[in-house]
Amino acid sequence: MTAPASAAAPGAAPAPAPVRVLLADDHALVRRGVRLILDREPDLDVVAEAGDGAEAIEQARGQDIDLAVLDIAMPRMTGLQAARELAGLKPGLRILILTMHDNEQYFFQALKAGASGYVLKSVADRDLVEACRAAMRDEPFLYPGAVTALIRNYLDLARHSEGTADEILTPREEEVLKLVAEGHSSQQIADLLFISIKTVQRHRANLLHKLGLRDRLELTRYAIRVGLIEP
Repeated sequence: MTAPASAAAPGAAPAPAPVRVLLADDHALVRRGVRLILDREPDLDVVAEAGDGAEAIEQARGQDIDLAVLDIAMPRMTGLQAARELAGLKPGLRILILTMHDNEQYFFQALKAGASGYVLKSVADRDLVEACRAAMRDEPFLYPGAVTALIRNYLDLARHSEGTADEILTPREEEVLKLVAEGHSSQQIADLLFISIKTVQRHRANLLHKLGLRDRLELTRYAIRVGLIEP
């Protein structure tokens, strides 16, 4: 009797396990929508969710994941900061940035942070699944039509600038900048980072000097402009 067409041939290799996805976004409705997009694909499985970058890192430490999909602007720790941490924590982990920002500065910061793709939320239903699969093939993914403009703008900036702030700030200074911009006092920042108030004050002075800014308000505006916090 002939075997049914759907039956696997003897000795056939089993289907590969689905890609285990960590999804981080501070908006629960966005996470739910993205999860629906991914979970309907047989080769993708959202196994963990996080509401900010710090929680994403905790989730990554606690379980096996293959791919992290991170929003850029999140409380406590941004997607870019989390991407840098995750790239160091799990070198084999693939990372995608999912964002509402059609912005070349964020895109290149994402690449520097270790991301292999940059997907706009406005077209996530069209692009995200393919971006996930491209990342797992070690291929970069850019949203359609952006490549030429992004490269042209970046090279133009590189020709006319001696350096960008993300190259001159230390990771600790970036942490202090984010917390200052979020309105934390020096004492609160010292408690959060386990450093002294004097160290916080020194970092703030260094930030003002390096960035050529005058006060907390200008630091906040800068942090919004580079995507450390949302306006």
